Order: sequence, then C-alpha cells, then structure tokens
Amino acid sequence: MQMTPLSIMELVKQFNEQGYLILRDVLSQARISCLNAAIDEVIADEPETLAYNIYNSVERHSEIASLIDEPAILPLIVNLLGHNIQLHISHLTIRHPNPSDAQTATHSFIDWHQDGPHPQFPVIAGLTATYYIKVCYILSDMSEPNRGNTKIIPGSHKQPYNPNHKDVRQQVEGELQICGKPGDVFIFAQNLWHAGSPNHSDFTRRQLFLGYSPIWMRPIDYHAASENLLKDADPIRRQLLGQISDNKFKYYVPEDSMVPLKSMLISKT
Repeated sequence: MQMTPLSIMELVKQFNEQGYLILRDVLSQARISCLNAAIDEVIADEPETLAYNIYNSVERHSEIASLIDEPAILPLIVNLLGHNIQLHISHLTIRHPNPSDAQTATHSFIDWHQDGPHPQFPVIAGLTATYYIKVCYILSDMSEPNRGNTKIIPGSHKQPYNPNHKDVRQQVEGELQICGKPGDVFIFAQNLWHAGSPNHSDFTRRQLFLGYSPIWMRPIDYHAASENLLKDADPIRRQLLGQISDNKFKYYVPEDSMVPLKSMLISKT
C-alpha cells in the first residue's frame, strides 16, 4: 500500500472529523502469515486463557517489532500527530469465542471508555485532547460483527460525550463495530469513545495495537527501550524507541537531526 501526499492529507482531514480511519489491504498475506506465526510462538509461553492481553509485545518477537516503523503507516501517523513522536504502546489482544460472556482477569470484553491515565487527562469544556493514536493491525477474520470487534462512536472525540451506560453488551446510539479482514488496519484517537465487544462467533479475534505519542510523554508499557530493540536500529527506529539524546530537555525541544521523522511531514502551504 502506498500513500500519496494528497491521500495522506485527505485521511488527516477524515481522521480529525471522525476520530478514526479504516485502511484496507495494508499488509500482504505473507506478512500476515509471518505475524500470526510469531504470535503463536508468543502465546505458547503464556498460560491458556479465553483472552490474551500482552503488553510491550514488540519485545516478544522481532516480527512484531517490525511494525514499529511500518512504512505503509508511519508517514500518516507523523502527519496526524507530528514528528516528535515515539512508540507509546504495543498491545497484542486475542479473544477466543466466548458465547456465554464469561469474564476473565484478562478482559474478554471491555466496556465503553476513552483511553488514558487515572486520574484522566485534563478535560476542558467537556473535551479531552488527542494525546496519542493507536494503530490496530487486524490479523484474523473480523469481517462480520460480534467477533470481539472494537466498537466506536464516530466523532465522539469532538463532543462533550458520555454514553448513557458503559456496558458494551448494550447498544449505544450511534455505535459502529469495526469490521475488517486480515491485513486491514484501524487507526483511532485515544479520546474516541470505544469498547471491546464480546466474541459470540466461532472465530478467534487477533489484533495488534501499536500506539504513538509525543516523545515527551512516558510510554505505557516500557520506560526505556531494551538494548535488544536498539541493536542495529536505524535513526528513525531509534527515535520511535525514544532514544534521541542524553539531554532530556531535548525531548521537548529537539534539534532537527534528532527527529528524522520530520522528513515525513507534508507542508500544508
């Protein structure tokens, strides 16, 4: 998948209005197979459960780490969030069929929420700003609803909004289930109201979420990138792993040489 500057700016406009994007056929079938094989290796080391939530998953396998700077997606993220960014989270989720809605310690389904810390991000006039963006790589057949799909309220990042109930199993006015096939990508803002619906199908949900935030924010699932991830990393991946300078003040006001992602910005003039 290749994006032109024009298509990127059109997607930026759509994202700003709706709070999410769905991109089709981003990953090839060969890439999907390699990622699913890597995930098989990862979960082979985990206790068996209905629902897996594995954070900092880029540390678990090099194939997953290859998505950090995915060239089909990264220029869009830079133009959505700015160039002074880093990897914020890498979260592998697997939801096996669960027709009885059994609750597990690893969350077989998740009620309506905005992402963020507790206490929450500042709220001004009922609104929370966009602090980070998540990219969801769909790796199983999610082409129909009720397969553990993510639910969203389009545009809810721009309105003082709170669902009249938080239970994902009850329908909310305006809700939409994100459907896609393996290789599709779903991108959304952390302040978009969303939920993880129960899996009432015969299909297992597999999704990888990679989130990006300003480099001055503390990442969610790691404090500093490991030597293993930094080994042989090029300047762009080093930036995304939060390694731009020994001078931490530069995380707020970096020199251009420290943030090579700036080369991906599209001029709006």
